[in-house]
Amino acid sequence: MGILLALLLVWGVAIVLSMGGFKFGAPAPAAADPEQPAVGPVAPLPHKGDTWRDPVTGMEFVWVSGGTYEMGCGFWTSDCGVFETPLHDVELRGFWLGKYEVTQGQWQKIMERNPSRYYKGDNYPVERVSWDDANTFIAKLNAQGGSKFRLPTEAEWEYAARSGGRPEKYAGVDELGRIAWYSGNSGGSTHEVGTRAPNGLGLYDMSGNVAEWCADGFSTYDHSPRDSSAAKAPPDNEHMVRGGSWRDAPEYVRAASRHYDKADSRVEYIGLRLARTN
Repeated sequence: MGILLALLLVWGVAIVLSMGGFKFGAPAPAAADPEQPAVGPVAPLPHKGDTWRDPVTGMEFVWVSGGTYEMGCGFWTSDCGVFETPLHDVELRGFWLGKYEVTQGQWQKIMERNPSRYYKGDNYPVERVSWDDANTFIAKLNAQGGSKFRLPTEAEWEYAARSGGRPEKYAGVDELGRIAWYSGNSGGSTHEVGTRAPNGLGLYDMSGNVAEWCADGFSTYDHSPRDSSAAKAPPDNEHMVRGGSWRDAPEYVRAASRHYDKADSRVEYIGLRLARTN
């Protein structure tokens, strides 16, 4: 019996050694961490000029690649206003910006009403909306799920209007009548979005048609942000308006032109354009 046990022991040891030997204390395979998201393929970054359409409203957005530019009234323009200087460098991250101004049809789909004075059709820009109204619209749109939206910052707006920070007087070519509805050609009213030529990024009506609310409160350029952030509103709650409108003379539809209004102001020449957050 003793000899048999000894042979069995030797045979067992030989099998273990042939499989790589004993592995005392070898760790068990790690269990999946339920708190850690699975790593998947990383989505490629958008490229300049890429477009995206919101499935809820049909709004189209254009990717604006980030960069550093001189913001303000420089050698490339004229009629500099008191709040348009000094020139200053601003560094921006890339962002999505609406290809067109928000239309009456898009506004009515979310808000179930149309406040516009010039109620001519779904593809006309919504107007007579306050800064507060614009943010209510954005909150309701964001509650639909999916992508999130906001007003662009003033620095983002001017960078995009000038086709990515180029030295442009207007939002595109210097021939104003080609790219803008303004006092010289509008006939005293708004027009359908996208019916003038786009700027160098494929954005329409950045000059003229309706002026556009920005996220920023009013500030002078001595104290304005030097990045993608928005300036805080002053105590009287005034916010920036950019781009000029159908009723404005050429100097007020320049890309550098700055205006501001109360957050609750509703007039027939101010509308909005959205930026996409995610």
